[in-house]
Amino acid sequence: MTSETPAPSLAGFATAENAVPVQVIEAGDLDDWLAAQPGRVAQWAKAAGFSARLGEVLLVPDADGGLDLVLAGYGEAKARARGRFHLATVAAGLPEGVYRLDGLAAERRAEEALGWLLTGYAFDRYASQKRGQARLVAPEGVDAARIEAMAAGEALTRDLINTPAEDMGPAELEAACRDLAAAHGAAVEVTAGEELLAQNFPLIHTVGRAAAAAPRLIDMRWGEEGPLLCLVGKGVCFDTGGLNLKPGASMGLMKKDMGGAATVLGLAQMIMALGLPLRLRVLIPAVENAVAGNAFRPGDIYRSRKGLTVEINNTDAEGRLVLADALAYGAEEAPDLMVSMATLTGAARVAVGPDLAPYYTDDEGDAQALMAAAGRMADPVWRLPFHQPYEAMIEPGIADLDNAPKGGFAGSITAALFLRRFAGETRYMHFDIYGWSPSAAPARPKGGVGMGARALLGALPEMLGL
Repeated sequence: MTSETPAPSLAGFATAENAVPVQVIEAGDLDDWLAAQPGRVAQWAKAAGFSARLGEVLLVPDADGGLDLVLAGYGEAKARARGRFHLATVAAGLPEGVYRLDGLAAERRAEEALGWLLTGYAFDRYASQKRGQARLVAPEGVDAARIEAMAAGEALTRDLINTPAEDMGPAELEAACRDLAAAHGAAVEVTAGEELLAQNFPLIHTVGRAAAAAPRLIDMRWGEEGPLLCLVGKGVCFDTGGLNLKPGASMGLMKKDMGGAATVLGLAQMIMALGLPLRLRVLIPAVENAVAGNAFRPGDIYRSRKGLTVEINNTDAEGRLVLADALAYGAEEAPDLMVSMATLTGAARVAVGPDLAPYYTDDEGDAQALMAAAGRMADPVWRLPFHQPYEAMIEPGIADLDNAPKGGFAGSITAALFLRRFAGETRYMHFDIYGWSPSAAPARPKGGVGMGARALLGALPEMLGL
């Protein structure tokens, strides 16, 4: 086992020197554009059958055989509406060099520039991988530093999720937090092992006590002025299901069960790199849900930090337990906004699939701000309800709360309602994310992926009055 924590390597924007133009052409504009070009360009495009369909690429040589121009098809609006980061497909197929975008509408530049940068991501810690070699000059009118910060934060999230539990257990996740904190002048405190009981984090200790690596609560702080934002990320570094053991097919992707922690750390990197005028607190309960003689059992009842008792009806519903103590702790400081992110329920995946980040909030203004930002940031989210009538489903009678209501109905909603009990009166938002791309897509290779972080970044100024 290696304790190495790899730093994401993702190139930013290039300088403008000798950049090859990439002419972005919508299908309906092709004829007019060709009519305005020198004869050799128009003839080359017609001979090649270039039709400007979405993602189509044509390299146009100069008189000496070098690369003079790239034609990039941008298709029709209907086709573009079915996806995002369309020019990432173009970037991934270009030879090494420096390029600039021409002809792209101003409102599309930030999204496409981010997608282009993300083609430079590859998880190559264990084997060499092909990564995009086409560098981009920052398009006119975009906030280059902001886009680079988002790309770097996303790369960090992906690296953390992609790293297997052998090299990304609770101790290594702590090391990643400390590395991030050191890079941005943040402070980190960690409560681990039996000290969790002494400091009243009983549920975090309960879930993680059977693992070889000690459970811990990681507490990172940054910033001295402005509203307080508390991010809470589920850090279950591997989930066997505990005594309610998962079948092998369900256990195969459980290295990603710390995807909530990875996502809040990626968001924290964006916030700190951009110097947002706020105070940031990141809480990560980092555990492994393992099987041993001292593992917690179905039917056990535990008292949480908040004082609420919880009956364990399924040890595979462990994420909400560790989050409960962390949320209660975060709420004690009365932050202006508290957000939890977790790869929490399969029910959320059934409801919205792997590409949407479902979220919960009682604040209509926050919901509107987030939905608007999601569109701008190419980071789709979908609101699900804190449905009050389902509260009774999480109340077993023998204890205050049930960690796994029987019947399977509304699994994501009942999990969110469970968590809200621990957030108390704090202004609270919860994301039930997947954190994984099951197949490759433009700017998103198969593997770990951030969800909801950019949308939240875009909404924070309105949410917190920054």
